[in-house]
Amino acid sequence: MPIKLFDVVALTADLPEESLGQGQVGAIVEVYNDGEAFEVEFVDKNGQTYGLLTLRPEQIMLLHYEPVKIAA
Repeated sequence: MPIKLFDVVALTADLPEESLGQGQVGAIVEVYNDGEAFEVEFVDKNGQTYGLLTLRPEQIMLLHYEPVKIAA
C-alpha cells in the first residue's frame, strides 16, 4: 500500500538528533519523487508542531485504522 499525502505514519527507529523516538506518530505533508521521500509533521495534542522532517520510506510505517487485506 503506497504512502500518500495526509496518511498517518509512525517512526520505525529512534532519531535522537531530532529528539524523536521509535513509534512517534506524524502525518505526511509532502511526497517527493513518487515516494522516494516524505515530509512528515509531528504535532502534539495541543496542535503544536514539534518536528518537521524529510524521511525515507524505510524510516516510517503506515498506520491503519481499518482492517486491511494482507496477501498470503
